[in-house]
Amino acid sequence: MKKSWILSCQFVTILFALFFILDFFGFNPFFKKKITNTIIQVRETDDSTYLSSVKNSFADAVKTAIPSVVNINTAIKIRYSPNPFFEDPFFRKFFGDQFDYRQEKQTSSLGSGVIISNDGYVITNFHVIEAAEEIEITTHNGKKFDASLIGADPETDLAVLKIDNLALPNITLGNINNLNVGDSVLAIGNPFGVGQTVTMGIVSGLGRNQLGISTFENFIQTDAAINPGNSGGALVDINGDLVGINSAIYSKSGGSMGIGFAIPIDLVKKITEQIIIKGYVTRGWIGVEVQELTDELKESFNLSSNSGALIASVVKNSPADKGGLKSGDIIVNINNKKISNGKALLNIVSDSQPSQSIDIEIIRGNRKIKLSLKVSERPRLGS
Repeated sequence: MKKSWILSCQFVTILFALFFILDFFGFNPFFKKKITNTIIQVRETDDSTYLSSVKNSFADAVKTAIPSVVNINTAIKIRYSPNPFFEDPFFRKFFGDQFDYRQEKQTSSLGSGVIISNDGYVITNFHVIEAAEEIEITTHNGKKFDASLIGADPETDLAVLKIDNLALPNITLGNINNLNVGDSVLAIGNPFGVGQTVTMGIVSGLGRNQLGISTFENFIQTDAAINPGNSGGALVDINGDLVGINSAIYSKSGGSMGIGFAIPIDLVKKITEQIIIKGYVTRGWIGVEVQELTDELKESFNLSSNSGALIASVVKNSPADKGGLKSGDIIVNINNKKISNGKALLNIVSDSQPSQSIDIEIIRGNRKIKLSLKVSERPRLGS
């Protein structure tokens, strides 16, 4: 009985072993495997959807504008003494230039510019080319040209250069009246000398002034990244048309913090036309220094409104002096245009032509007085 049980166990063991061997090689007489095909669903790009998204990109605007944006390299020669002892005023008082061993070294700076005409005129910032002895321009395709300075306007930080080449692609000038806060814009330039770079942002504000960047300010504010080397480059709209010249940034680190400023195209046009024709910019001037009316000043002058510009001083023998203006007068109107602050006064007077007569309304004490005076030409910086 025991022997029969052992034989039965061995038989069952052999049978199971045979079953697994047959199953391993795919021969299973007892069970049929149910084979199912597993389908993995994936999402692929639809060509029509891709083409639609391409239409919403700014590639066309970049292709239109980028050939007109150039890199600017400037060289400045500086004389220096290898030994600071020779620069000591006490030493030079006794020995003069007998020990003048000063040497020359050349420094360079980088910036950007925009070709505005097919006969080679290039607009950039004044601070990019200030004091430069040599100016070299590199186009988007790597061609290099020497450039000459036609003229500059430090008070708006603009300068015009000229390349002797008649086959350069010029940018299309946009219309500032079509630009609104919230519109998309592209900043194109040469930041840190890495090569032409495009950044995107929106118009954050218009008509920004009293920033202390330049004398005449009416900036476009944008959050498109503007870094050192972008100065003088293009700010373009979604059509690739020029709407501003990138000029400055607000930064605590020296890099972009999302607050950049560009000179609007209407001001660029006005300044550029004068520089190309005359080599400089002519503005009106009456010879007053003004200060803003604060609440305290308004109260002391018994004014119901703080609109106007308070004359702090009058230049002797200036049009203002000859016309009867005095310190303490408040200018409230010029040629029937209300003066809201000192900046408004500066802009209205500077837009007047030299020798033009203007009518001024002032408040002196408790009286309103009307005067007439003849505008002179504003002295040019550096002249």
